[in-house]
Amino acid sequence: MSESRKPSVLFVCVHNAGRSQMGAAFLTHLGAGRVDVRSAGSAPAETVNPAVVEAMREVGIDISAETPKVLTVEAVQSSDVVITMGCGDACPYFPGKRYLDWKLDDPAGQGVDAVRPIRDDIEHRVRVLLTELGVQARA
Repeated sequence: MSESRKPSVLFVCVHNAGRSQMGAAFLTHLGAGRVDVRSAGSAPAETVNPAVVEAMREVGIDISAETPKVLTVEAVQSSDVVITMGCGDACPYFPGKRYLDWKLDDPAGQGVDAVRPIRDDIEHRVRVLLTELGVQARA
């Protein structure tokens, strides 16, 4: 990756209401502006899962203003890394992109107690990703 261009990461799940929102929020927070971050869903929900919003608030990240976004071909094409989180065949594939499939429990319909371990797993994976991208995580 050249120094003049920031790496770009797209998080994708079905509803863009839980896992992909947490992934994008952690990467935005920990990457501190050194990574372009997007998230989207193959069938976006109306709102972000309230238990996910609460779980992220507990770690000091406010995603209450986020809204689920529809997955577009352009979003995939303009990303260096595409991280799928349970969207299966609904995720478009383009040669030359780096794809990671993170197997995570779906927080849909779960309370905050069930969301916490998913949140913590996503934070750990995002920190590993930052290291792989050569980006120093915010302390």
